[in-house]
Amino acid sequence: MALPKLDVPSYEITLPLCKKVIKFRPFLVKEQKNLLMAMESSDSLSVQNGIRDILNNCTITEGIDLDKLPIIDIEYYFINLRAKSVGEVVESKYRCNNIVEDKLCNNIMETKIDLTEIKIDRDEDINPEIQLTENLILKMKYPEFGIVEKSLAFDSINDITFNMIADSIEYIYDGEQFYYDKDVPHKEIVEFIESLSQQHFAKIEEFFANLPKLQKKVEMKCSRCGFEHKIDVE
Repeated sequence: MALPKLDVPSYEITLPLCKKVIKFRPFLVKEQKNLLMAMESSDSLSVQNGIRDILNNCTITEGIDLDKLPIIDIEYYFINLRAKSVGEVVESKYRCNNIVEDKLCNNIMETKIDLTEIKIDRDEDINPEIQLTENLILKMKYPEFGIVEKSLAFDSINDITFNMIADSIEYIYDGEQFYYDKDVPHKEIVEFIESLSQQHFAKIEEFFANLPKLQKKVEMKCSRCGFEHKIDVE
């Protein structure tokens, strides 16, 4: 006689950046076990693959390429998947850094964070089209999830940075022709970036410095010194 099977609910979520609507189910105990094993290994690739496997397994909507989704959308999706699978509220601890009589308070404060209240923080004034010169324009896109795995192939932070920027260029326009990333060899795009002046490169850095992030403001009062904290959880 076969054992009974439990019905698994399904949910829908709209990803904040790409605006895709995804239908998903909660992850199961065996899937959580595999992710925990990957996290215990402290290997970045294993953790990323563990997250990818869980999201792929739990995604009901067909035709979703996780590696092509912005990293922030993946984070938002995973947080909400965790909320529906384990619980919407997580407990967190913070250390009070208030100075009391020339000494750190150091009290441990406990709080609860509702994962469903974590929202995206985005600067609407940041334009993905970067005007380098009168005729030269770069159109940027948000770094995609697949970039994380690619970055593990490089040892130098400079190589990681330049390759991430190259992978985040949607097209280059010189006033006459559009050069789309899919049509130009990756190496040529990296060489193009390396040929920019410091002033031009600073405009690209500004785009990356102001990427959207997931954020929630947490307020708590230290039970020891009474200091009221306002913490940005990202």
